[in-house]
Amino acid sequence: MVDNNAGYGSSSYPPAGYGATGTYAATGAAAPVSAQGELFNQLQQMQQEIAQLRGMLEEQQNEIQRLKQESLERYQDLDKRLSGGAAGAAVDQNSSAAGAINASGTPTPPAGQAPAAPASNEPADPAKEKLFYEAAFDLIKVKDFDKASQAFAAFLRKYPNSQYAGNAQYWLGEVNLAKGDLQGAGQAFARVSQSYPSHAKVPDSLFKLADVEQRLGHADKAKAILQQVISQYPGSSAAQLAQRDLQRLP
Repeated sequence: MVDNNAGYGSSSYPPAGYGATGTYAATGAAAPVSAQGELFNQLQQMQQEIAQLRGMLEEQQNEIQRLKQESLERYQDLDKRLSGGAAGAAVDQNSSAAGAINASGTPTPPAGQAPAAPASNEPADPAKEKLFYEAAFDLIKVKDFDKASQAFAAFLRKYPNSQYAGNAQYWLGEVNLAKGDLQGAGQAFARVSQSYPSHAKVPDSLFKLADVEQRLGHADKAKAILQQVISQYPGSSAAQLAQRDLQRLP
């Protein structure tokens, strides 16, 4: 006689593997709890990551403000030390007109204009000039274009013959353009070719001058300057951009 109760003692109930396919309700009830726990953990992790990102953003904002303040203090300190009371005798390169544009689009300086002499009686000091130039350029990095414009203009008054003067003149045009000062930007860009005709920034400055003329509604002047860039500086990146813009002009 077969004992139908064999194997059903308290030590072996329920049978091994019972409910593995979902027949036993207890195992099925545990699944939602596990999913909720995983979702909760993911939510906590996301909140921690957001908090970290917020902290990083605040640190970056504080760093930008610190750099901005340091750049301003640097410029003010250099301005005081390098002025030497000679600022009143300086020739302001950026207050006069940029000069006429002839038929070929070439900016020409006013009649009788001679290369400007350094406003300061101090001997050339490349180290000081570099510090002053970098202080002005730092203001661009923090997008303080008003003070950057003032700093580059001051640099050019003090060191018009510096090895950094051509670059300073170009960047003065860029910051004026960023400020929306089209007249000031045009004057600054034109002066690169007028005062520093052999400088590497001349093609770029002429291209930018054409852009300013176009924004001012002077399409004919813009075309003439673009054609000048293409003919005088073939193979340059400015010439390639000039060719592109010339095709777009009506």
